[in-house]
Amino acid sequence: MKKRKNSKTASIVKLAVVLVLTIVIGILGVTGMNLDGRGLYKLKSWLPTTDAANWPSALSLGLDLRGGVYVEYSAKAPEGSDVSFDSLMQGTINVITRRLTDKGFTEATVQRIGTDGIRVEIPDVDNPKAVLDLIGTPAKLEFKDAEGNLIMDGGMVQTAVGGFDSNDNDYVVQFRLTGEGAKKFAEATAANIGKSISIYLDDQLLIAPTVQAVIPDGSGVINGMGSQERAETIAAQIQSGALPLVLTQQKVDTVSATLGDDALTTSVTAAIIGLCLVMLLMIVRYRLNGVVASWALVIYIIVLFFLMAVIPGIQLTLPGLAGIVLGIGMAVDANVIIYERFNEEVRAGKTIKAAVRAGFKNAMSAILDANVTTVIAGIVLLVYGTGSIQGFAKTLLLGVVTSMLSAVLVTRFLMTNIANLGIKNTGLFVSAGKNKEVQ
Repeated sequence: MKKRKNSKTASIVKLAVVLVLTIVIGILGVTGMNLDGRGLYKLKSWLPTTDAANWPSALSLGLDLRGGVYVEYSAKAPEGSDVSFDSLMQGTINVITRRLTDKGFTEATVQRIGTDGIRVEIPDVDNPKAVLDLIGTPAKLEFKDAEGNLIMDGGMVQTAVGGFDSNDNDYVVQFRLTGEGAKKFAEATAANIGKSISIYLDDQLLIAPTVQAVIPDGSGVINGMGSQERAETIAAQIQSGALPLVLTQQKVDTVSATLGDDALTTSVTAAIIGLCLVMLLMIVRYRLNGVVASWALVIYIIVLFFLMAVIPGIQLTLPGLAGIVLGIGMAVDANVIIYERFNEEVRAGKTIKAAVRAGFKNAMSAILDANVTTVIAGIVLLVYGTGSIQGFAKTLLLGVVTSMLSAVLVTRFLMTNIANLGIKNTGLFVSAGKNKEVQ
């Protein structure tokens, strides 16, 4: 009897601790706690007026919720280039990323899509045309001799890539010039052997290598980089005077901040209403187990949004919200399977503890089968999809995996400790059929 009392007390303490943590973390999440420790974001009003300005900065919003510019390009190699297309593609992505970062668009994302496509997403853009011109306009790259005389500009740079020179055992930058650039550079190197030729990017000194020999064919090497990262960075900066690939604009979409705020407000409101209805139905159908399911669902949502905040590369978009809702549905579905098995065991005359054990044992195979098929579908979408489809796949996969852990760990923990309270009235759990006190 004493051991049973201690077990009951321990379960009450565990449930109380989890309840307090759920309430505290839930309140902090609703009020917009910033995960980097800068404090709370005070909402201007309640959740139905939530907008991008009130959203926690740790959760990255996509363009459809935040507003901005979305553009897709098709790329092709310039005529006469013998550099691999993959190297040129990576160089182009680096150049575009640097241009946008230098102009203050630090949250812009530049990604390769398919074999020859590039997608650029830039949030918080007031003048889309200026940004598109920035992507396609060469930066001001200049080559000057020791006296400051201009030798040539960046438009004469064909390619520049970072590499490793096994002879010098050091990282280098290999560059190739156009025909006109090769002619000018040959004359300049012949006149400046032993002197430096400085390379300026937007009037800022980038590097000033010393000329060691005449470079007659326009193909040269800048040695002494010291590291692969520096070599690749310098190469991208040198090549920023002209994009390595020829880009053709295929698609441009702009989303105003107002439309994004409206979409976010509507989505959050719909999600809250739907979640409350689901919880209400679970409580009506499964009674005390429905309360446990609602509790586990709140913990699931808290964990899911925490993972979205800390895992890089995940943005919350409208398709992503659909993935979250589907993940919540999978979590509820897992609880329904468990509780139906639990009810069957109780109606067969088993105790609450025995019903919990048997319910989870009999439900696990069905839960795993349902979730594994969804995970496979999500992986296919992630691998072969692009843009918003990948955003949906990421949140779906994260939601499904979290829901499985929620069903296996959280729901089981809560039900096991409630069973340890010694409740004998099965009517608190089972809504129909045999409702009696078990001995």
